[in-house]
Amino acid sequence: MTPAQLRLRTKQFALAVVERLATVPPDDSARIIGRQLLRSATSIAANYRAAGRARSRKEFASRLGVALEEADESLFWLEILNESRLLADTASLEREATELVKIFSAAFRTSSRSARRPLDLT
Repeated sequence: MTPAQLRLRTKQFALAVVERLATVPPDDSARIIGRQLLRSATSIAANYRAAGRARSRKEFASRLGVALEEADESLFWLEILNESRLLADTASLEREATELVKIFSAAFRTSSRSARRPLDLT
């Protein structure tokens, strides 16, 4: 997957969450948990986008780490919404969040190893 494809994929996930949250019941629990999901889901895309503007390998790895944390948090909130029956049919969003966790986990491991190596300026 190219960086541009992953940028698009994270943005599409954020938009899918926005669309799905429009169906959340108007009670306090659902709104609060939905807001947490909205923040974490949109943060994945924002942090991956920021990683593309990183000024160093270390900064790049750090941004990927944040995207990974946000993907995992999004998965958590989706599980809570589903298991509490506040939002039905979250399976496709949970699958995508799981895939994003796997992608960012692998990318973070690779980039963290690269971040520890000095730049070769010769």
